[in-house]
Amino acid sequence: MKYKNVVKGLFKKRPDRFTALVEIDGKIEICHVRNTGRCKELLIDNAVVYLEKAENNSKRKTKYSIIAVEKGDILINMDSQAPNKVIKEWLESGGLCSNITFLKSETVYKNSRFDFYFETITEKAFVEVKGVTLEENGIVRFPDAPSERAVKHIKELLEAIEDGYKCYIIFVIQMNNAKWFEPNYKTHDEFGKVLNLAIKKGVNAKAYLCTVKKDSIVIGKNINIKI
Repeated sequence: MKYKNVVKGLFKKRPDRFTALVEIDGKIEICHVRNTGRCKELLIDNAVVYLEKAENNSKRKTKYSIIAVEKGDILINMDSQAPNKVIKEWLESGGLCSNITFLKSETVYKNSRFDFYFETITEKAFVEVKGVTLEENGIVRFPDAPSERAVKHIKELLEAIEDGYKCYIIFVIQMNNAKWFEPNYKTHDEFGKVLNLAIKKGVNAKAYLCTVKKDSIVIGKNINIKI
């Protein structure tokens, strides 16, 4: 996945979930934050951020969107739209399996809308994608805030398993390096417990690092999930 018109700035303040004040070329700009998570460990005073400058669009209230941030020597993509886009590219290229005959985004199943549905000659499958930006001492975790929606999705993946579908939950680690992935029990214990149950019941849980650059992100290698 590639970005266009990427510029560098210094983060100053986050007035609300959707906007940030960023210094770009010596001028403070109001910028869109493409991530409604807390991101408190990322968006700190004077953090170096990378932004995509929007093409001329009269409907936009901001000219820039934050897409990545430097955390020490780690570059972290924090665009919450990116994980689904890179997984779609990856699925289309045969990254998960080489014999997909049908692929559809945003597919409704019962009371949930899963990120992807695909078919092979022998299987029908759902894929739920979760972006991960929370890192501490080389360990990455999800979620960074309580997420009842994520719990609901996993429970309905369990129902889909019972109905004969193959199910995946893929954690897209939006950085280049990490030791392993684990649920964030401290923040949301229920999520960790239901993920653990789902894996035991046959949901395929996978975590992939990404090759992250200031203007791109692509799926990289698989890392272990520790429950």
